[in-house]
Amino acid sequence: MLSIFAAVLLDAFLGDPYWLPHPVRFIGLYIRVFEAWVLSRGAAKSPKALKAAGILLTLSTVILSYGVVFVILNLAASISIILYFICNIIILYTCLAAKCLSGEGIKIYNLLLKGDIAAARKQTSMIVGRDTDSLDEQELTRAVVETVSENASDGVIAPLLYMAIGGAPLAMAYKAINTLDSMVGYKNDKYLYFGWCSAKLDDLANYLPSRMTGGLISLAALLMRLDFKNSFKTLKKDGRNHSSPNSGYPEAATAGALGIKLGGTNLYFGKPVYKPTIGEDRRSIEKQDIKRTIMLMIGAYGIALGLIGIINFICR
Repeated sequence: MLSIFAAVLLDAFLGDPYWLPHPVRFIGLYIRVFEAWVLSRGAAKSPKALKAAGILLTLSTVILSYGVVFVILNLAASISIILYFICNIIILYTCLAAKCLSGEGIKIYNLLLKGDIAAARKQTSMIVGRDTDSLDEQELTRAVVETVSENASDGVIAPLLYMAIGGAPLAMAYKAINTLDSMVGYKNDKYLYFGWCSAKLDDLANYLPSRMTGGLISLAALLMRLDFKNSFKTLKKDGRNHSSPNSGYPEAATAGALGIKLGGTNLYFGKPVYKPTIGEDRRSIEKQDIKRTIMLMIGAYGIALGLIGIINFICR
């Protein structure tokens, strides 16, 4: 728990500096090299071969991510307990993204506050997959609210949960699963079979954390004197209104707490894609909702950290 608390503080102060070599970059490099090797070997000739290669990619990436961290920590422990704690804290810190997530949201909020829509569109394009060139202030805000609330699970609560269960090795294994899904877990012609295993494993790994995140956001809404009842109601009613089996839950809790509607039609590479709506239009969405969403995420984070600390204390 001391290592986890220290990692949380480190993330709160440092975030993810661009100059720092992040483990996810090495995981991503391995995935790209493996994918290139598979294509060069001609394994892309049949769906069955592609699916088998994708399963091998998923298992090898997760096992290597877990194993490398496990070996590093054991080597550090054999040298010095102090070195072990330093390595453990640093690895745990790299698995958390609360500072980075909130920081990106605040950048866009500040640009909208200045009325610089062009810069806000460009900044938003760095954290979302949809086309942002024609988005107005409300649509940019919706994009940021959806991204921050969805990633409150993937980048904050889920890593925290897995490090509490299995320490740094399991937390890094989760980051590997998350990275696999973001790189190859698409239902398009290129990755439908090759990314099948990665997408399914990501759905499984996020099943519990996403639902926990939704509940924690509702609790955070209660503490922030937002609409707790509507947050919980929307969580239950609209949590499944998403193409992903997990992403809708934190989005639904956020939409209910703020009294806004998320989802709808977005453009991806110039093509309109409709997503089921989440929440109700009790009021128009406004740029201040970005800050409120960030506060809900931080509140959920704090509650989760407190609950993990209490459970750890009782178990000990």
